[in-house]
Amino acid sequence: MDQEAASSIVVCPDGPLIIRGEFEIVTPSGDAVPRDRKTVALCRCGASAIKPYCDGTHKMIKFRTEPPTG
Repeated sequence: MDQEAASSIVVCPDGPLIIRGEFEIVTPSGDAVPRDRKTVALCRCGASAIKPYCDGTHKMIKFRTEPPTG
């Protein structure tokens, strides 16, 4: 019996979206974005040099997902 692999999205505080499982990433025009892993990190800060994937730049620019308190 075939079972579909469960997919999940983890929202990392001040970091990327980690996506695991079977999924397709497409451009706004519907073209598939190549990927070679079942787990990927997608950029949320907008500064990655390899968008849509995360390259860790969020750490250098001190990207925050929560508004500053105070």
